[in-house]
Amino acid sequence: MKAAYEHVGIIAGCSVRIYHRKLSRIPFEWHHHPEYELTLTLNSCGKRYIGDAISDYGDNDLVLVPPDLPHTWSSNRSITRAAQQEAIVIWFEGEWVRRLVSCCPEYEPLLRLLRRAGCGLAFGDGPGERMRQRLPGLLSSSAIVRLRAVLDVLCALAEEDDAVALASPSAFRHPGQGKPSGHQPEHINRILATIDTRFAERLTLEELAAAGNLSVRSLNRYFQRHIGESAGQYLARTRIGHACRLLSDTCLPISVIASRSGYPSVANFNRQFRSLKMSSPSAWRRQFAPHSEGATPFDDGRGGSQIEQRPPSLERRGGSRRKESGAAR
Repeated sequence: MKAAYEHVGIIAGCSVRIYHRKLSRIPFEWHHHPEYELTLTLNSCGKRYIGDAISDYGDNDLVLVPPDLPHTWSSNRSITRAAQQEAIVIWFEGEWVRRLVSCCPEYEPLLRLLRRAGCGLAFGDGPGERMRQRLPGLLSSSAIVRLRAVLDVLCALAEEDDAVALASPSAFRHPGQGKPSGHQPEHINRILATIDTRFAERLTLEELAAAGNLSVRSLNRYFQRHIGESAGQYLARTRIGHACRLLSDTCLPISVIASRSGYPSVANFNRQFRSLKMSSPSAWRRQFAPHSEGATPFDDGRGGSQIEQRPPSLERRGGSRRKESGAAR
């Protein structure tokens, strides 16, 4: 199922765009956009899809999504039936944050937050509740008050050590992504580039170590320090992330997907997939299937200036357009 492109449109004269969405249920709207997105979901339970990470979510769900990683939420019930489900969505550009840090080094932790968010980050109930308490500022009619509140929220999240990474490193990369980040030592960047271009081939740890001019022992030590896992674990997650993209975007047989993801043996592919996703490849694909038929593309319009106005690119075309006061996520 191809992800639709969303044109967010940061409002002229503003550094961020904030959207307050209120509706009876959150529909499945699989999409991506070039901005970072921080979303707090209230009074809602269901499934959260971030790249190839599919999880249950509940009240105070708080997630930071990086640019161009497809995502959506899909609710199945409200926590309080009489009240609407809500989402507070904050969109901002990474370049804006980098310019801010270049002028004000006190904001350096924000860069670390964006680096950690490369695969999406889910925060616990505590950060979600604290962001909820900042809603008066975030939803203020004053742009400067909203910006101040956003900075306070992002700075607080930059200090959170318990955030959970979501998608696989290669999940749903678009052309031009997947390049070395520049934030790791150069030999690690060379190894990451090798994995990104050759993950479908037979790759040994010795070959990866040679790409970075390291010993195998040093390779794993550097990966643990800079990536947070061994080189073998990173390679496996890259391969499975690519497989997830093919499972959701194509109708290719699982045997072909296994081969194109670096697994000549389907049995080994199934074992690796289940180990990382707690699901078989066919069961994972079925989670997208109910939403595939009748999916409607998004218009590529430009957003307005009001907090409760939905960007036109997320409105359904034709007579299927829903009556709601929120933005697709």
